[in-house]
Amino acid sequence: MVETLIRRLRSFVYAFRGIALLLLTQPNARIHFLATTAVILAGLYYKVNTTEWIFLVVAIAIVWIAEALNTALEFLTDLISPGHHVLAGRAKDVAAAAVLLAAIAAAVIGALIFIPYLKQ
Repeated sequence: MVETLIRRLRSFVYAFRGIALLLLTQPNARIHFLATTAVILAGLYYKVNTTEWIFLVVAIAIVWIAEALNTALEFLTDLISPGHHVLAGRAKDVAAAAVLLAAIAAAVIGALIFIPYLKQ
């Protein structure tokens, strides 16, 4: 029982280490961090409603998840294929595309929520 609890706690340590690694090694993650901060501050300033918060949180989470998976895939690809390989490059490009698509969707959601507030 105690060992299981220790393993669970350790898994949180590894996850937080992954977040730190993401922020320390990925310039785009730092941009996402700034965008996340700006969206949260704007949401607080404009007092967005609960439904709008739900959409904003989901959009933010999807971008962060995509960025984390993209980074993990890049690290793994570099390990497996340290030299240039066309398929390794394609895998990285598609993973990067996933982040871009998530970021575009998040920007659209943000615009749909915040433009009416800006017009007031």
